[in-house]
Amino acid sequence: MGLLSRHEILSALERLGQLALDDGYTLQLVVVGGAAMVLGYNARPSTQDIDALFLPPPEARIVRSWVKLIAIENNWPIDWLNDAAKGYLVGLSVGPLLWQGPGIEVRQPAAVQLLAMKLAAWRDDVDIADAAVLLRATAGTMARETVWRQIAPFLLRGRELKAQYAFDDLWESVYGTD
Repeated sequence: MGLLSRHEILSALERLGQLALDDGYTLQLVVVGGAAMVLGYNARPSTQDIDALFLPPPEARIVRSWVKLIAIENNWPIDWLNDAAKGYLVGLSVGPLLWQGPGIEVRQPAAVQLLAMKLAAWRDDVDIADAAVLLRATAGTMARETVWRQIAPFLLRGRELKAQYAFDDLWESVYGTD
């Protein structure tokens, strides 16, 4: 499998909703990472997979069975939709509804929480580019310290210092020095 385009993501989510509806559920997903950047911000054309939190019901094992079926139908890896990023979530903020179809609702956390996740990960140029988009969406006309105070509650324990350094570098690259 290559990268998942916006169209492929939405088609797969539509199919996932159909499977949920067929089994009597309305699935609620909260997408983070690349899928949130593709669907919520049009920040890039594609992502490697869909990182999501599955809100019960149904049980995660049921969702995984639907995901596996879609993987087989599309000749994709079984983890094309996974909850691996939940380790970067500290709480869950309320963010916008990104997409809705029969049997499914797809949301993302607030931009400030997505930014905290990107700052805590801070792995590569993709994270940096995504974080810049999220900083612009979050900061508006707020002062640097105000933005940092909004990010801090969502930081993964043990990653605060890394995130602070990443934030300082990002702020200067986007807004210049104070």
